[in-house]
Amino acid sequence: MKSFISKSLADTEKLASEIAIQLKKGDFLALYGEMGAGKTAFVRGLISAIMPECLSLVHSPTFAIVNEYEGNELTIYHFDLYRIKSEDDLYSTGFYDYPASECIMITEWSELFEGAIPQNAIKVKIEILSDNERRFMVC
Repeated sequence: MKSFISKSLADTEKLASEIAIQLKKGDFLALYGEMGAGKTAFVRGLISAIMPECLSLVHSPTFAIVNEYEGNELTIYHFDLYRIKSEDDLYSTGFYDYPASECIMITEWSELFEGAIPQNAIKVKIEILSDNERRFMVC
């Protein structure tokens, strides 16, 4: 496990962009952290590095459940599991129907459906240390 401290939004986005350049089709990124921890800011950093043309589309998919960012050679599906109440609800979103081997999948609130997270997922746990400071643990 690697641990990083972010002291600003810019630090968070920079860390995410460094991780982003290592991602490839078939990767699954599971984000963990309480409300306001910076999960969506982290995704914004990923998208800015991988497909900057989609950056303006990045927002929390809390109400939409999933956002799709489609680039020339890659598609990223960004799920927010916060409002999903049961495994049946998760199933009805089509979560299991997405072509995981042909895209990158990202989940926010992964702790709510740990059983749906692949064993080989890259896990990013975000801990709030202060108003502007976060600890990111990547494993």
